[in-house]
Formats: sequence, C-alpha cells, structure tokens
Amino acid sequence: MDAPKTGEFAHIGKSVVIKGELSGSEDLYVDGNVEGSIELHNNSLIVGPNGIVKASVKAKGVVIQGRVEGTVSASERVELRKTAVVSGDVVAQRIAIEEGAVFQGKIDIQKEPGKAAAS
Repeated sequence: MDAPKTGEFAHIGKSVVIKGELSGSEDLYVDGNVEGSIELHNNSLIVGPNGIVKASVKAKGVVIQGRVEGTVSASERVELRKTAVVSGDVVAQRIAIEEGAVFQGKIDIQKEPGKAAAS
C-alpha cells in the first residue's frame, strides 16, 4: 500500500488538523495531524510521510511512513516504512519493519484477530 493514486482512499492533507474520534468504512490516507482515536475496523490506514498521528489506531491494515504515537492495533498487517517513527505498542497478525524505521514500544503478534496468544 503506497500513497493512493485514485479516489479509493479518503484523504487528509498536510495542512489538516483533526482532534477527536475519527472512524469510517473506507480506507484512509493521513498526511496531516490527527489527535485522539482512529477506528477503521474493516479498512486500512496509511500515514503518509508528512503525517503525525497521536492516537490509538484500530484498522485492518496499517502502513506508517510518518510519525505515530499511541497503540496501533491491526487485524491483519502493520508495515513500518523506512521513514516511520513509531512510539507505542503494536498488535497485529503480521508486522514488517523496513531498515531505517524507528520503533519504541512492544510488539504483540496474534494468530487470530482479537485473541491473545496462549501461554
């Protein structure tokens, strides 16, 4: 998932600042500032290279190219690109971290969405 080239994504531009709860039923591309929470349970979130997200995130898939502070929870996959700076915990079935990405937090890999690993 790269920057959307078509109208398939809702788009939050560089100059947009949102504070509060953000939810939807379509994929979302954030290149601005979001503080609060983002919930896209059956859809994907892309945080663009200029994006700054200070929020708890719940989505199907998450690709981070910018900055994220907070818990990131994905029912499928989380991708940290080389320009990503993430501070917070990540919960997902799969995670990919490119060389150069900065990550501070805990990673919890789950076999099935919503289920904790058996001990």
